[in-house]
Formats: sequence, C-alpha cells, structure tokens
Amino acid sequence: MKKFEIKTDPRVEIVFANYPDFVRDKMQFLRELVIETAEEIEGISKLEETLKWGEPSFLTKNGSTLRMDWKEKTPDQYAMYFKCTSRLVDTFRLVFDNKFQFEGSRSIAFQLNQKIPIEELKECIKATLTYHKVKHLMTLGI
Repeated sequence: MKKFEIKTDPRVEIVFANYPDFVRDKMQFLRELVIETAEEIEGISKLEETLKWGEPSFLTKNGSTLRMDWKEKTPDQYAMYFKCTSRLVDTFRLVFDNKFQFEGSRSIAFQLNQKIPIEELKECIKATLTYHKVKHLMTLGI
C-alpha cells in the first residue's frame, strides 16, 4: 500500500463550514473526489490542501494548482478553477467538449442540479495534479 499524506490548512475547514447548506455537500463531494483521485495517482505521495485567493486549493509537487469555490454572485453554480495560462482547460474542452460547461480558459462550472460526469472529471483532476509531468503530451495523458 502506498504512503499518502494530506496536509490541510485549518482555514480550509472553515471555508467549507461556511458554505450555504444547499451547496456545502456539492463542494465537499468535489473535495473528496480530488483527494480520492490524488490517492489513485502513482507518484503522488502528498497532497496539500490550502487557500489561494480565499478558495480551497490543492497542490502537488508536480502539478498545477486546482481551486474550487461557490460564489454569491453566481449562486446557481459552483466551479473548479485552473491556471488560465496552462493548457488544461483548452485540453479538457478538446477531449470532453460536451461533458462540461467551460468558462474561458480557467474553469469548469457545475449547475446545482447537474449530474457530474465523475470519470471524466477525475481525468481532468489527474491531468491538473500531474500537469508538469504531462504537459508535453498532446492531451495531457487523458
């Protein structure tokens, strides 16, 4: 069994506790999906959970930062955010065109009543958490 460590900034728990009831479980689901995916990736032994711009964020040694949040100004959706100067969202759009709602080159947005395509999203998470190892590949290993 591989050794896997999660380092969580205590402020992350506060952010999750402060999400409105109607979105908290959805945000927690995304969080658990990121952690589960990281545990499954060969070569990732540590996942750091912190805040970037006040948003729950995930970092690995060889990855790009993955953020997630729900915002009052768009109450009917929540999102995962990616580094906009990376090839991540453009590649996700190429591979999973109709599976997600993309916003520019920085995010995948989810509607509150949307059924999330889990396997496809896990591929996006994996590509993000391993980005610096796969960025030379045409579709980032997806």
